[in-house]
Amino acid sequence: MSKVATMQDAVRDLVRDGDTVAIEGFTHLICFAAGHEIIRQRRRDLTLARMTPDVIYDQMIGAGVASKLIFSWMGNPGVGNLHAVRRRIEKADPAPLEIEEYSHFGMVCRYMAGASNLPFFPIRSYYESDIPSVNPKIVPMSSPYDEDDQVFVVPPLNPDVAIVHAQRADAGGDAQIWGLLGCQKEVAFAARRVIVVVEEVVEESVIRRDPNRTVIPGAVVDAVVEEPFACHPSFAQGYYDRDNRFYLEWDRIAKEPETLEAWLDEWVYGLSNHAEYVQKFGDAHWDGLRPEPALSGEVDYGRYA
Repeated sequence: MSKVATMQDAVRDLVRDGDTVAIEGFTHLICFAAGHEIIRQRRRDLTLARMTPDVIYDQMIGAGVASKLIFSWMGNPGVGNLHAVRRRIEKADPAPLEIEEYSHFGMVCRYMAGASNLPFFPIRSYYESDIPSVNPKIVPMSSPYDEDDQVFVVPPLNPDVAIVHAQRADAGGDAQIWGLLGCQKEVAFAARRVIVVVEEVVEESVIRRDPNRTVIPGAVVDAVVEEPFACHPSFAQGYYDRDNRFYLEWDRIAKEPETLEAWLDEWVYGLSNHAEYVQKFGDAHWDGLRPEPALSGEVDYGRYA
């Protein structure tokens, strides 16, 4: 059964006001196009979850879609602050933003607990950390096998919606990723509803030729969206490079509410979809981000006659 949908339909049908939404992807495969569509459809009162929230969450929080953020380290990578997020946290401007902070591994462990239907997940790396002092959900406990061996535990995280980007998938949702994996697999299994966004939808035979790259099985996927360049200004390994200039420019744009609102009016609200966003940048921009080929070797899986 085909699960292919447009981004507009996937967000309309699967993302609801008040949901906990996780847009995951580590360094690359960060689906900005999905975040823009959530803004465009004016979703409200979302709890946004993400390991290392960066510019896409600054845009979404600046647009007013969220009332809470569950996160680990956050910032404009390689540049500095997320100005819209800081205004909400530090000055309640234009409204307060509730935050719940973990370490990187703490967020991964929350997804792993959620994906495994566990009541908590033990983690050692909060030893001598200050984070438990500001987050009462990080709880110390003794090992049931050795009372002198103390660890911390974190609760499961089961987002209402996970949005993950992959390089390719078939129409049934079997999604393949290469390069940095992040925690796309864990969040997909933890979430109640899953949108997979891809650079291209391919035939099932392509997926079957290289099954070990299938990180997310179609059984847990609700919608498949084909959206080339959906990660911009992030990147998709093998398809386009990171747009470093955009991240530098965002620091200026987000510094003042007026320039942020003007950017949203032009690049999100003023466009019908991501295809118009791509067209607005122009072919020369995308040509400048295309990487040189770096092919991986093939393997022989073997097959009985």
